[in-house]
Amino acid sequence: MLTTRALLGSREWPDWSCHTWRQAIQGGNVPKNLEEAIANAGDAQKLLRDSPTPPAVVPRVVPEFTNWRDEQRAWRTSAVLYDQSHHMADLNIKGPDALKLISDTGINSVEKFPVDMAKQYVAVNHDGYVIGDNILFHLEEDEYQAVGIPPSINWLHFHAETGGYDVEVWRDDNSLYRKGDPRVYRYQVQGPGALDIIEDATGQPAPKLKFFHMTRFTIGGKEVRALRHGMAGEPGFELWGPWEDNEAVHGALLESGAKFGMKQVGGRAYHTNALESGWLPRPLPAIYTGEKLTAYREWLDDKAYETNAPLGGSFESENIEDYYVTPFDLDYGRIIKFDHDFIGREALEKMGEDGTSTKHRKVTLVWNQEDAGNAVASSLFTEAGQGAKFFNLPMSLYDTFHVDRVELDGKLVGRSTWTGYSANERTILSLAVVDADLKDGDVVEVVWGESKPTKKAQVEAHKQVKIRATVQPAPLTEEARTSYRAD
Repeated sequence: MLTTRALLGSREWPDWSCHTWRQAIQGGNVPKNLEEAIANAGDAQKLLRDSPTPPAVVPRVVPEFTNWRDEQRAWRTSAVLYDQSHHMADLNIKGPDALKLISDTGINSVEKFPVDMAKQYVAVNHDGYVIGDNILFHLEEDEYQAVGIPPSINWLHFHAETGGYDVEVWRDDNSLYRKGDPRVYRYQVQGPGALDIIEDATGQPAPKLKFFHMTRFTIGGKEVRALRHGMAGEPGFELWGPWEDNEAVHGALLESGAKFGMKQVGGRAYHTNALESGWLPRPLPAIYTGEKLTAYREWLDDKAYETNAPLGGSFESENIEDYYVTPFDLDYGRIIKFDHDFIGREALEKMGEDGTSTKHRKVTLVWNQEDAGNAVASSLFTEAGQGAKFFNLPMSLYDTFHVDRVELDGKLVGRSTWTGYSANERTILSLAVVDADLKDGDVVEVVWGESKPTKKAQVEAHKQVKIRATVQPAPLTEEARTSYRAD
């Protein structure tokens, strides 16, 4: 069989960066890959904190179909249609060694992974720190498709290309950078009315599937593959098929959805769903240090996501490893299985033995309405440079990797990451990793803003402020915590 490299030809990464600013920063010495970029910048945290690349967005989806407040409310009150065709990367893996590649690089067990099932694939580095995650679909015998943002997709792609596996792969990147349309459309129908919409669109009762199991429908005269899904505790399906069927399927979903009050979710509201579902989308990938990852950093070229994505927030350390998280920090300890050998296994076993696995937990921080309101007001109405960092709404992040300090009596007790406003909760929420001894109901402070200027394009002059927040579970709603779990 041909090698993966022969099948792919030269890699074409999305043009995440512009050589002009690199030349300006680095005196004309443009790095060829991530390893060189780190060396040129002096260290990884400086490379990322000074990156002027805009934060990752949802491309080719309008910001709002109605308004983002009603779109947020609809996933709890009626139903929503998410368009996921454009902001993620797809990596299709096919061949006799496809499952071995997945098993060798993922913390999950693949002992039970039949066709028409999906798993949340999680990858860690050799020291047990998270690189990223994606949803891995078992499409056919010896054929799988990983869908997600670049860090875990790149990790799988690298090992497929360099690890000597007998596989063929094809890759389809983010629509902001790909040429032409995606290969596959991908939608989610979610909310209390989702099953009614699926029944109307298919003309048959919605199948009773277990969470993360798959089936096939006919919608708009086209065969559609479907994954039983759920977000923020509400039922639904993820639907996909070849792009040429997109208009027929999309039109049929809109027609059926109109009968049940379904709303389309625009790019502004889309990312805020994770605040309520409790999934932490963008941990900093733990790839910037360690000799064992040198070849990988050299494989990630100067345009790669990991080379250019901006890092921000009030948590500031010169050691990039202080930003790394473990699977236990993100509540992925429950899906680690030591029934197979994989990269990072020994380190994770040690974390379980020495107590590292119980030091932190993932929580939702519910920001104090008065404090948050004062900070938002000061960012808009106080003299320039004297108010708080501006809050984009509904998603408040101004960077791709974001880490804020969480303090109790001035002491660091956690790191807050994914931050935005929820019209359902009527306040700002964030997902955080905090010390395990913090209890639900405890009041902490989130430090919002940065202490010193960087070259990030989205950061204006401002002052740091502290905002009270109450520790609550993640996911925030009881139904989301108990009605489904992805094993």
